[in-house]
Amino acid sequence: MNDTMIHRGPDDAGAEVIVRGDGWHIGLAQRRLSILDLSAQGHQPMHSADDRIRLVYNGEIYNYQEIAAKIPEYHFVSTCDTEVIIAAYLKWGIRKAVEQFNGMFAFALYDSASGELYLVRDRMGVKPLFYRQDGDGIVFASELKPIMSCPGFTGRVRRDVLARYLFQQYINAPESIFEDVYQQEPGTILTFRAGKLSVEKYWDVADVYHRMASDPVTDYGEAKAELKNLLQKAVKRRLIADVPLGCFLSGGYDSSLVSALAQEQLGTEPLKTFSIGFAEKEYDESGYAREVAKHLGTEHRELVISEPEMFDLVASIPQYFDQPMADSSQIPTMLVSALARQNVTVALSGDAGDEFFCGYNNYDDVALAQKLDAAGAAAHAFGRLFGIEDRYPTRVKVISRNRSPETKTQFFGMGSYIDAALAMLGNDPALLPVNYPVESRYREHNWQIRRMLLDMDTYLPGDILQKVDRASMKYSLESRCPILDLDVMEYSFRIPQKFKYRDGVKKYILKDIAYDYIPKELLDRKKKGFGVPLDKWMRGPLRPQLEAYADPAFLKNQGLFEPDFTSGLILDYLKTGDGGPATGRNWSKMAWSFFVFQQWYEHYL
Repeated sequence: MNDTMIHRGPDDAGAEVIVRGDGWHIGLAQRRLSILDLSAQGHQPMHSADDRIRLVYNGEIYNYQEIAAKIPEYHFVSTCDTEVIIAAYLKWGIRKAVEQFNGMFAFALYDSASGELYLVRDRMGVKPLFYRQDGDGIVFASELKPIMSCPGFTGRVRRDVLARYLFQQYINAPESIFEDVYQQEPGTILTFRAGKLSVEKYWDVADVYHRMASDPVTDYGEAKAELKNLLQKAVKRRLIADVPLGCFLSGGYDSSLVSALAQEQLGTEPLKTFSIGFAEKEYDESGYAREVAKHLGTEHRELVISEPEMFDLVASIPQYFDQPMADSSQIPTMLVSALARQNVTVALSGDAGDEFFCGYNNYDDVALAQKLDAAGAAAHAFGRLFGIEDRYPTRVKVISRNRSPETKTQFFGMGSYIDAALAMLGNDPALLPVNYPVESRYREHNWQIRRMLLDMDTYLPGDILQKVDRASMKYSLESRCPILDLDVMEYSFRIPQKFKYRDGVKKYILKDIAYDYIPKELLDRKKKGFGVPLDKWMRGPLRPQLEAYADPAFLKNQGLFEPDFTSGLILDYLKTGDGGPATGRNWSKMAWSFFVFQQWYEHYL
């Protein structure tokens, strides 16, 4: 089980089995990527001095030195953050200890005195943690592969999760693709003892937002100065390592700001920065990164890749993304991680700037939709009365149909994809609802803020952070994200929306800080992101494989999809690219989700 994750920790490995007097067995194993205290003192499973506590752990506690200073009575034998977890638990207990940790982490701590096993995941789910209850026992791991390798694993696919995955392209906690396996939710402590399991939240997006937003920072100058200060401190914490480190640099606002802050901390020592360029000019943004790196004075490395080099990674997706995940930017993320790993073991990233500071383009649509909501109610009534709602333009149709308070921000432009996903699975009523009930917890009237909170709860941990974790750990590279610093996150909730979204300018305050370091003309351009030619691939070199996956006989034998509709949708897409003349929609997204799932299914099941 442990060695299925050797890519996550190639430097060291440890495993032990404890047999208790009451008949219980506890097996703990860990693969180590050495970042702090490279000596044998950092070996895991790690024990307390009296052997009462045993710990296996993945991640970084960035404020571990501050916490250690509060525990002078504990005799530390290492200089790594792992031992601080044990010391903090012994002093304060599990919850009070965890509440002090500022970092990314997933760990299992076993207390032989109480017989309790604690599984803990960081606030935003940067580090993954899966578990399966097996009778009165429990199996847990950082990835699914170890759980799949454990005796008793059934491998039954959850069709309701598959439905949401097909249009959403990722799977969000607490669900997993398997019936009896769960992703531990971010910000939770799971306690297991003698066959009984309980879960408690120690940090929650909605609760923390409402608490912090009740004390807003009303002065823009004060908000900008304090946010800049907190970001500087967050970057400084993430530069602590006993191995080489650098930054991903795409040339966009977030990665450029993080690189600028890191270079500021290093002074005259040049920061190592990494970006990839594309031979195909329509995808290539490497020139922007090059200019930013030149301005900052970093030691910049760039790799220009061709379409065939991207294509070569398609076959490896299920091996490292061992639960279906169809965000195609995983491919260039793997490539830039491979480039960085040639020179460093740790890389800082700019992830989470969009979710916490209002950066995505669909936040414009959400703001517009709220303005048009009253008209949408009238359009809905008028359309139903005269039977013309289906003939509305797509944006009007979405606003017209979206009348539920709990789904106001969730389904912009998704209606056709949702209908298709449900039809691919036979329109089984058991697959509904497809929306996230979590949105009803946001006591917030501004739809834009509601959507940002929803993305923090779902898209950020389920897609973005999962993508970066798997892509970087494929190459034994640790990715650190300063914007997910505890102090930065909580302070962002005190910053009014008008400082984040001003006159249609997204991430206004974050951009304003970036301009303190980098000229506006080097950054101010339309957001692109990593591009991958999916349509060209699926209707070209991947076509025979996709046709085989969509063969009605194969689908009938597989027993998951409705054979005729699914085969028809995929074959129509391959012929026309739009799923049929009546739809007017491009189905490459759905076809790619289907392809990635079938590739995963073929690899594992």
